[in-house]
Amino acid sequence: MNAENRGARTDVDKALLGHATYRSLGEQQLSPAEERFEKGRRTIGLFLAPLLAIIFLALPLGIPPQQQTLAGILIGVIVLWITEALPIPIGGLLGVAVVVFMGVAPADEVLAAFGSSTIFTFIGAFILAQAMLKHGVARRFAFRILTLPRVGESTTGVIIAFGAITCLLSAFVSNTATVAMLLPTALGILGVIAKVMQHRGVVEEDFDPLRLRVGAAIMLMLAYAASVGGLLTPVGSPPNLIGRGLIEEATGERISFGQWMVMAVPICLLMFISLSFILLRLNRPEIKRIEGVSEYLAREREEMGSLSRAEKNTLVAFGVTVTLWILPGVVAVVAGNDSDIYATVSDRLDEGMVAVFGAALLYLLPTDWESREFTLRWKDAADIDWGTIVLFGSGIIFGALLADTGLAETIGQSVADSLGMTSVVPITIFAVLLAIVVSETTSNTASAAVVVPIVIPVAVAAGINPFVPALAATFAASFGFMLPVSTPQNAVVYGSGAVRITTMIRSGLTFDVIGAILIIVFLPLMIAVVGLGG
Repeated sequence: MNAENRGARTDVDKALLGHATYRSLGEQQLSPAEERFEKGRRTIGLFLAPLLAIIFLALPLGIPPQQQTLAGILIGVIVLWITEALPIPIGGLLGVAVVVFMGVAPADEVLAAFGSSTIFTFIGAFILAQAMLKHGVARRFAFRILTLPRVGESTTGVIIAFGAITCLLSAFVSNTATVAMLLPTALGILGVIAKVMQHRGVVEEDFDPLRLRVGAAIMLMLAYAASVGGLLTPVGSPPNLIGRGLIEEATGERISFGQWMVMAVPICLLMFISLSFILLRLNRPEIKRIEGVSEYLAREREEMGSLSRAEKNTLVAFGVTVTLWILPGVVAVVAGNDSDIYATVSDRLDEGMVAVFGAALLYLLPTDWESREFTLRWKDAADIDWGTIVLFGSGIIFGALLADTGLAETIGQSVADSLGMTSVVPITIFAVLLAIVVSETTSNTASAAVVVPIVIPVAVAAGINPFVPALAATFAASFGFMLPVSTPQNAVVYGSGAVRITTMIRSGLTFDVIGAILIIVFLPLMIAVVGLGG
């Protein structure tokens, strides 16, 4: 790809990727009715959050003052997260500050979570993803798949290929980034399909190509496959790392990179099969065979040219990082989880440190040694989603405080007694449904930060290991498919104009139900397979 085209693609990516954790009203493409709803939701949150917190603090509950203060603050923060009255990371930080001001815990103890290894996993993974986007590695991979024989000859082939590409890329690149990167190509392909339909007389001369069912199918596949693919690895989506960190804090069990993938692959595969079948049934393409798409894709791929030095360097850094992430799992399979060599390797190859090492390679591998130009410049790090990192730290802080103050036990006992849940199955179902409902009203990142700290004490109070329901809630946090506000990738494809809100709700509700069933049925089985949660 020439420099001018590459720059244009980068501008598109930046425009679509901005504020992945939180987007202001002015940064979204909303209808007047949706804008009124969003404005009302956020305005209500500004007043409701402090009001509910103050009311709760004044109630005569008969619990220790430290627990009641923390609970009141947490209620206010959850309202801010759900209504998005403030940027989601800022809502978390505000709550952390108030926790210290109100004497719940000293600042040093509260802020210790920001030294978590998972914070560095976030940072390293985001920098690696930034390099893949900046230098076009991810887009090149997408075109390589799309130009495979027979893929571009039918609408079904194109839609399924787009879904497969999105799933695989979302396992390592942020879901929103993947969708933003592929969106211009999807729109280009839709334009080619529209011309074919017009040429065949399938549609009128003055038709709107954005109203085609095939366009809705392509766009929804992009958004939904990104959510599904994000589950494949711990670094695929922020809720994964948030939930995993909270689970480790509560249970002491660490889920390795390899163990996570073993648990996630069956669920993701079955979900992708469901996506491919049902989306094509609900949004049946107007034509099956298409001409011209293969040629369009071939031209786009040819413009990219051969691999640049920066792309090669990015592939090296990415390959080294993923290899080191997976290596402890390989050692466990060969030598056993109880072996000394596994203990040494897993301790030395901490995921956070591996991520930082891989990211550092991007600043060490040169693209032009004479001018001392390297694969990334430091300013590129400014473009990563620092808001998610801040939000993760806030979530871990509140999770730790819930346990330390005893509030977790109090909440868990109250919920368990009122709902009568005493076994792992009903608590897991409760966790999955709650996570999906919350994810539909706010970002999936905030959903994990809100729901997992609630589920863990409920399970503990019922006398069961919280590992299964907490991990189920973590998975389900990514399964908000119904509304544009549910995930950033939903918002991106809805903003394209190719998806009606009613179409998204109808398709999304179907996948909410299917996703919940798959998690409830298969996740406990896969947890047992990898030997966790015992």
